[in-house]
Amino acid sequence: MAALSSYSMSSCTPTFSFQQPPQTSSAAGGQTQHSFYPYTDNGGSTLGISGDSFTILAGDTRSTSGYNINTRHEPKLFRIGGSGPEHKNARIVLSVVGFAADGRALQERLDTVVKLYRYQHGKDISVHACAQRLSHILYGKRFFPYYVTAILGGIDEEGKGALYSYDPVGSYEREYCRAAGAAASLIMPFLDNQVNLKNQYEPEAAQGLGKPQLVAKPLDRKTTEELVRDAFTSAVERHIEVGDGLQMMVITKDGIEEIISPLKQD
Repeated sequence: MAALSSYSMSSCTPTFSFQQPPQTSSAAGGQTQHSFYPYTDNGGSTLGISGDSFTILAGDTRSTSGYNINTRHEPKLFRIGGSGPEHKNARIVLSVVGFAADGRALQERLDTVVKLYRYQHGKDISVHACAQRLSHILYGKRFFPYYVTAILGGIDEEGKGALYSYDPVGSYEREYCRAAGAAASLIMPFLDNQVNLKNQYEPEAAQGLGKPQLVAKPLDRKTTEELVRDAFTSAVERHIEVGDGLQMMVITKDGIEEIISPLKQD
């Protein structure tokens, strides 16, 4: 009984004090090793799909830490450039997923670069130049990288949708579609099937090794929006870090349209 009482008292008493030295562990050779990990993963997922005259980026609004939900209203899509803090007349959107603080820092830095470009040159930066500039920003932090996966979308000089995907240290490529974040392994196969037409062949052709593969073509806007909703609706059923709300931004030559719709909150 006494042992149980002492255990209960000790477990309820705070053991941490700011007067204590930092916890350390002894490594081989008598050296002292200090540990510090600056990153965390706040969950969520994003995706992007480009079309003939538009680009759609989307992301859920849930922010998590482990099994805890920090907030149900954390955006992962941000307008880049434009005028003022409301980004009026912006034509570029950045999506970031991973460590939310690094995502915000990256968005603010890229937004500053784009607005400074407009001030110095008297014109808006092209989405291709912005994509390259973002790559330089990420590569410049390669020794202490932004812990995010970024997707950049806009309209190119020919009026077609442009989508660029990145790794954390700046390697990037232009693609038709890309998913990132916690549910990327669930969403990307769906996009490969519906957008990229991977491993799909002409149904009318004869069977055999020479059967021609279907060629991926840009989808229309209505079909793309339905695909985005279907992708996130299925993802929230299978992943606990995705849910609450769907933020979708549609970029056209006329501007950016933002659409918010609910997702499951369980």
